Amino acid sequence: MKCVYLIVPFLHFTFSEFQVVGPPDPLIALAGSDLVLPCSVQPSMSAVDMNINWTRADLKNTLVHVYKDHRERNDDQDPSYRGRTALSEENLQQGNTSLLLSKVRGSDEGKYTCSIRAKSGFGDYTFEVKVEAIGTHPLITVESYDSSGGVSLLCESKGWWPKPDLEWLASNGANVIGVTETDSDTGSFNVKHRITVYNSDSNKFYCRVKQRDHMMEAEIIISGKLHR
Repeated sequence: MKCVYLIVPFLHFTFSEFQVVGPPDPLIALAGSDLVLPCSVQPSMSAVDMNINWTRADLKNTLVHVYKDHRERNDDQDPSYRGRTALSEENLQQGNTSLLLSKVRGSDEGKYTCSIRAKSGFGDYTFEVKVEAIGTHPLITVESYDSSGGVSLLCESKGWWPKPDLEWLASNGANVIGVTETDSDTGSFNVKHRITVYNSDSNKFYCRVKQRDHMMEAEIIISGKLHR
């Protein structure tokens, strides 16, 4: 006996004189910079008399910034945002409820919701913020030589967000397998990758660190012939 499932979509209607709008695509912010989180009401009207809540949708609606009854009320604001958020009253008069977020951190990455409530209705908009911190150029160190003729090489790079990929390549482009270590205690990612290499055609090796659209590379040439 076949079962037929009827899927009925649930439609939610909100009767409001305005619509809340924001960016259609994720925002990319550089760690340490200031970022404007865009949000506004359409059609354009004053938002001075409206209540505005900025929250983190991905963190159980953690409070980022609150404007209510003509003033900012951030007593319950998440401590990580304390002193780093601001609304412009001049912008509010134009219906612009965008939030300035200062000194962006890696932990600011996530989904933000701008919720606006007024006598004429309610609306909200959610969008994503991605944070990037560009770390240091990879540094290669020769750690040791072992009795079998191998050379231990360490490559490290610091200060990335999100976590980058770090890999070693031989001169022919083949990956060299090693051990990767990651440290994130500082609020950003520090990565290390250690390999042991033996005899090769050119004794040239590359350390490459990649993150989204960013890539850095360093190379080393081992002087003298390696024996295995």
